[in-house]
Amino acid sequence: MVRNIQGFAPILTHHPIPPLKPQLIVELCNWRVDLATQFVQIGSCLSIVCGLGIARREREEEMERGKERVIVGDDGGVGSEDLEDNDDLELDFHLGMPGSGVGGGMRRDLGDGEVRRDECGQEELLFSGCQPRYLQFVGFGDEVGDGSGPSKLLLDLMDTEDYDGDLQNKRPKFDSSSFAECNTSSADSHNITTGCSFNDFRNSCFPSFPSVNNNVDAAGPSNGENSTEENGISMDLSDDLLHMVFSFLGPVDLCRAAMVCKQWRTSSTHEDFWRLLDFSDRDISVDQFEDICRRYPRATEVSFSGSPAIHLLAMRAVSLLRNLQVLTLGKGSLGEAFFLALKDCQMLKCLIINDATLANSVQDIAIHHDRLQHLQITKCRVLRVSVRCPQLETLSLKRSKMAHAALTCPLLRDLDIGSCHKLSDAAVRAAVASCPLLEILDISNCSCVTDETLREIALVCANLRILDASYCPNISLESVRLSMLTDLKLASCDGITSASMAAISHSYMLEELDLDNCSVLTSVSLDLSHLRNISLVHCRKLVDLSLRCLKLSSLTVLNSAALNHVTITSNGLKKLILKKQESLTSLSLQCPYLQEVDLSDCESLTNSICEVFSDGGGCPMLRSLYLDNCESLAAVGLQSTSLVSLSLAGCRGIISLDLKCPYLQQVRLDCCDHLEQASFGPVALQSLNLGICPKLEVLSIDGPQMVLLELKGCGVLSQASINCPMLTSLDASFCCQLQDDCLSATTSSCPQIESLILMSCPAIGSAGLFSLQWLRNLTYLDLSYTFLTDLHPIYQACTQLKVIFFRIILF
Repeated sequence: MVRNIQGFAPILTHHPIPPLKPQLIVELCNWRVDLATQFVQIGSCLSIVCGLGIARREREEEMERGKERVIVGDDGGVGSEDLEDNDDLELDFHLGMPGSGVGGGMRRDLGDGEVRRDECGQEELLFSGCQPRYLQFVGFGDEVGDGSGPSKLLLDLMDTEDYDGDLQNKRPKFDSSSFAECNTSSADSHNITTGCSFNDFRNSCFPSFPSVNNNVDAAGPSNGENSTEENGISMDLSDDLLHMVFSFLGPVDLCRAAMVCKQWRTSSTHEDFWRLLDFSDRDISVDQFEDICRRYPRATEVSFSGSPAIHLLAMRAVSLLRNLQVLTLGKGSLGEAFFLALKDCQMLKCLIINDATLANSVQDIAIHHDRLQHLQITKCRVLRVSVRCPQLETLSLKRSKMAHAALTCPLLRDLDIGSCHKLSDAAVRAAVASCPLLEILDISNCSCVTDETLREIALVCANLRILDASYCPNISLESVRLSMLTDLKLASCDGITSASMAAISHSYMLEELDLDNCSVLTSVSLDLSHLRNISLVHCRKLVDLSLRCLKLSSLTVLNSAALNHVTITSNGLKKLILKKQESLTSLSLQCPYLQEVDLSDCESLTNSICEVFSDGGGCPMLRSLYLDNCESLAAVGLQSTSLVSLSLAGCRGIISLDLKCPYLQQVRLDCCDHLEQASFGPVALQSLNLGICPKLEVLSIDGPQMVLLELKGCGVLSQASINCPMLTSLDASFCCQLQDDCLSATTSSCPQIESLILMSCPAIGSAGLFSLQWLRNLTYLDLSYTFLTDLHPIYQACTQLKVIFFRIILF
């Protein structure tokens, strides 16, 4: 059966429902039954976890109240008698189920009484002249036998006046132990024979319900260990539980849930879920909205957008919803009458109007309200605005086309008039001067603002903390003193020069500074103890940067092609990025907590940069250093007790490398094609690849933890001192000038070598071959393309040798 959701029709008008065909209705009903079953199963689990104690208490209270025994005889007569506290209620009648040859349909006659099942499957017992009595489904029982015997249906009968208001929506409750109790019932009970077993009845009437294990011993539970309530699987969802579940759903999901059943519809229409009425981008009529207002008079938030009748809808909202606190309007036209009616909406605290035409753009509008705290009129078209709100704290007129704004807001703390191009300098000055408690001001993209306005602001607004004056080309901060500022944005202000730094220095509380795209700024010199973040992006004429800011934690400098000298003193800076500063030649750092520096693509850096990052250079805790593609570096020498990672990839000009970094664990030398001398010691490297340095002649390595060394392709390497006691693999392929003395020194200082490759090393002779006797763990040896002929010393000395390669060239 397709249920009516008339109460939700206004909300769903944006999605018209086509006419339903009979077959489609049947499929929809089946879908709804399956959906309801799934939710019931979920609710069962929640009920077991959350409501076991409550269910047990309710059961005990029902047993204490006493009940009636209703007995339906074979002749259809109905009798009754009082039950004791420990008696069960038994109601026996022809079940009338599919497949049973008796009864049938949704209504069953019981003489003077009648059992009727409503559309939700709820059993209801009706007697002539009496109020209906609701039946709570307890369970089924099968007679012991061949499966064709009689079945019993146990039902609890309770008066409607004793019923809790929530019980009328209870779902059936299955109890496995009740099946066994039915089997052991006395012979004088009025059991009615049916044509199907319990499983058939369950599968036909409740195909999606969970299986119930009725394989219980006929004697019932042993020793009374498991009671009926403890073994029962509650299949009901109380209103409180539904309320909790529905509180996580949005309006669309609530409308879908309302289509499941009457209980869900009732729960989903609770006013707690409809405090926010959102009709954004929905074409809703005034009559529909009035109907919703009558249904939910306590709504506190309403939103309209894109409706042609937005003015009338807004008028109805402020007149019908007395608890309205937040009203959002957009994409329409609002007349002067709406703003006059705002006085009657006493609870309104927030008004948001976006992309609207106010008073046909040719009249003044006046917004007077005693309790309004937040007002936002953005991207609106209006001639003049007058705001008189004694409690107003936040006002935004951003991107609105207006020529004048008169403000009477003594408590205003946040004012945003950014991108109001039609506001003159005098209009901005007058608007701000009327707000003495102002703390946040946004005048960005107001091209008419001048230094005179800023000086007036500094005199009137002593508590101003945040100022956004970006894209104001006529300000230079000359003679402007804003001492309490903590956040200053001056991006793309063409009037900001080096002389402006003196005015900024007077803002001794400044924490955030944005100077991006200040095209004429040549030097920045600041001594601000509270400054934390500074941004200098696309300052193309910036040459000198000097910062003495002890709390500085973030510095962003990008695409400043003329930057030549940088001096930074900070106790809070941990990461410094100065990428692609092509003219940077001098760098001075006093940053005791600096841990990472990236100077990639700074092509003009010289060898003196190494002193900055060595011990005593001002960065005692530096761990990572990136000097990629710094092609002006020729001799790199670093002596640091904190450096862990070093990258010199792409530094093609390096000839000499000397690293004395005992904690160095990673080094990159990709494309260092001209490296001739390299010294690593001591270092904490575990692996090193120098095969990418074809011009390497002299090598010295002191690596206590190194296990892998690759020298493949170092064709001119003639001097090598390798002191790596943990080395296990050495590849010296194509080291054509490697002599016997170098090999002998290496084998004596690296006795743990297991794999040794000397392929194409023609300078190795018998003396070098004899030195392999020190390698007791050698298992792999490659002597291909050498001139060695006698390998007997190797066989005698290297007892662990398993693989030996020996290829020769045939002339």
